[in-house]
Amino acid sequence: MPERTVVVGSASGLHARPAALFVAAAARQSVAVTIRTDSGKKAVPARSMLGVLSLGAKQGTPVTLEATGDGADAALDELADLLARDLDAPDA
Repeated sequence: MPERTVVVGSASGLHARPAALFVAAAARQSVAVTIRTDSGKKAVPARSMLGVLSLGAKQGTPVTLEATGDGADAALDELADLLARDLDAPDA
């Protein structure tokens, strides 16, 4: 199963606007993606706003994305790139 680990770049972490942007991008993917932190919490669907918020990922928190199926690598690359950026920035 392909996976990517990335550090959350948004100043507010995966909360409010950054989480909404991430969840919307995950929902556009052709494969199901999960996201988890290294804190021992279970992986949650990346398409779930409540699930993503429940991770409590702050700026600098490493998160791991996983997906299976055709297009998994491309989906993970796109979502990892998104998470690494500061989605709180005005130009995000």
